[in-house]
Amino acid sequence: MSESLDSGPPPQAPTTALRQRLAELRGPAAQPHPLDARALAALAANPGCERRALLDGAGVDKAGLASALGSAAAFGQSQFAFMRGNAFEAKVKADGGTELLRLLGVETSAQVRVPDLSAAGPEGRAARTALALRDATAAGAWTLLDHPMLALEVAGSPAYLEPDAVVVHPDGRWTVVEIKSFPMIDASADAAKVGAAARQAAVYVLALERVAALTDGAEVAHSILLVCPKDFSNLPTASVVDVRKQLSVTRRQLTRLTRIEDIAAALPEGTTFDLERPADELTAAVESVSAAYAPECLAACELAFHCRERARDAGAVEALGRGVRGELGGLTTIGEVLAAARGAAGDPDDPAVAALRRASALRAEALEGAGCR
Repeated sequence: MSESLDSGPPPQAPTTALRQRLAELRGPAAQPHPLDARALAALAANPGCERRALLDGAGVDKAGLASALGSAAAFGQSQFAFMRGNAFEAKVKADGGTELLRLLGVETSAQVRVPDLSAAGPEGRAARTALALRDATAAGAWTLLDHPMLALEVAGSPAYLEPDAVVVHPDGRWTVVEIKSFPMIDASADAAKVGAAARQAAVYVLALERVAALTDGAEVAHSILLVCPKDFSNLPTASVVDVRKQLSVTRRQLTRLTRIEDIAAALPEGTTFDLERPADELTAAVESVSAAYAPECLAACELAFHCRERARDAGAVEALGRGVRGELGGLTTIGEVLAAARGAAGDPDDPAVAALRRASALRAEALEGAGCR
């Protein structure tokens, strides 16, 4: 087993003190919620949010926390969509992955090896996956890894990821396969959904690169195979999606994440997110960690409604979007923005202030021309 660990070591486990601290933050009876690629993609898209970094790193149930705070939101897939996705994935992988291999140009599944990746716990499965990847690369044969387990260190805490599949080519290339149930009509799919799949797959590619760096002859493809239903049927079709841009952004953003132990060390003594605590204590605990809210959070974080409410109460310009925030420079609240536009505050030499006053003058001129007061 030590040999398999050398082929792709799991990330450094948290120290005993940090594990104990994260357990205290979750609460004595709470089991940690594991990070997945979708959560990591969302986390990488907002690296300045210490609140999400800490809650995800500690494995806190954010959906339960949002409910306890009175800001619950319908989040996640419907049961119908979940069942449809599972059924389509089963079809793609049936008979040794015959349909999937057909999309890769392999004539018969008899040419393909499908190793057993079962092992005890996520650490064991990650080590078993690393060994299977190394063996497949050395063998120089088509190999299909069904639901492999990959390891990645995020802000000093380990995350274990499970892509739909990874295919090892005879030339040593490793390709991530993403199987989605949204349709590909006339060889084109919804751009937003494809983008989300690409961001998720970029996390898998990043984790695979750790293993490939320690495997002779291995190379991770920077494009993925996206498998979807064709048109309005249930017949699988595929498209190659380049994820180099998403990979670059994800790598940079995850590197920028503050280490979890640094955030935890700055919390007030006794802070906990134990869902058994009263709502006012949980609110105080959540507010003790800084957040970086943006409207995009509504599609990616269970606490988004709570953070939006707080941002609105504070009059923070972030509630209007990251683009608006970037254009306003040193004006951080909506009150400051309105005062600057009216000429009651702000440095007239500031380009943002000058633009606001010009816009306000144009608005007043337009209203006067329309006969409005």
